[in-house]
Amino acid sequence: MAYEGILLGMGNPLLDISSVVDEDFLKKYDIKMNNAILAEEKHLPMYKEMAAKPNVEYIAGGATQNSIKVAQWMLQIPGATAYIGCIGKDQFGEEMKKNSKAAGVNVHYLEDESAPTGTCAVCVVGGERSLIANLSAANCYKSEHLMRPENWALVEQAKYFYIAGFFLTVSPDSIQLVAEHAAANNKVFSMNLSAPFICEFFKDAQEKVLPYMDFVFGNETEARTFSKVHGWKTDDVAEIALKISQWPKASGTFKRITVITQGADPVVVAEDGKVKQFPVILLPKEKLVDTNGAGDAFVGGFLSQLVQGKPIDVCVKAGCYASNVIIQRSGCTYPEKPEFN
Repeated sequence: MAYEGILLGMGNPLLDISSVVDEDFLKKYDIKMNNAILAEEKHLPMYKEMAAKPNVEYIAGGATQNSIKVAQWMLQIPGATAYIGCIGKDQFGEEMKKNSKAAGVNVHYLEDESAPTGTCAVCVVGGERSLIANLSAANCYKSEHLMRPENWALVEQAKYFYIAGFFLTVSPDSIQLVAEHAAANNKVFSMNLSAPFICEFFKDAQEKVLPYMDFVFGNETEARTFSKVHGWKTDDVAEIALKISQWPKASGTFKRITVITQGADPVVVAEDGKVKQFPVILLPKEKLVDTNGAGDAFVGGFLSQLVQGKPIDVCVKAGCYASNVIIQRSGCTYPEKPEFN
């Protein structure tokens, strides 16, 4: 089958601990809405506090894993996607395995003996979300696992790769190995800016792999942070997308395309020195459940069409469709079958 293992993702598998919280909770733990950060010492008690809330939900997550699962759901072809990351040998890890297999993704997890499966606190206020990740086992991924023949076989088989920027904090050498393989074999390599802190504090790691990126995804906040960090002196998302698309490339096979989402505002796509904007599907406020996984779902929808060789406007439409579905549900979850034409 031509589609088997066509798309491979690599990232931090995390169990989302999702709950509606109030402003006092945000103040107590110094949390900003619509942000994504790594947990510090001061955040650690919040996981227990959230777990005790009556409306708490546990959902298998992690940015890349979300995108891969959504792409798999959109494709409806068993085994079209694969995913690599590190979990702990514990109950959460077992849940993760069960959940991913049920989603039809071919997962090859490294299982760490010493650290528990990573978690992500998803604080929901008025439908908006803030993410605080305690990477734990996800932080223990090693490129030796990637190089094992049964795992490298997934790399050989794939024609498209997607890695969220969050993985830059864990295993930049694994990213480099996949990026170089993609460039040498005319395959498509894509990444996400993922969060302002990645653009700010992992700038060097991000810059090292940027020449290999054929697609760069991100949202408007991340794009503006990227611009600020690089001294571009512009907040114009279209201009920033264009500048990112024109960053030098390691391989001339594909031109780079930058895709920036802006919540309810149009999606900005920069390629070939031109910028196009695509409107999103607007959702009445009362239908919004939470925005957790919206950006991940957009990427998953987009990639599901890209791997089928569809044009960019169809990829964007599919991304908008998938994120529209996900924001009407809790976490990055979806109905049994997509209704995308």
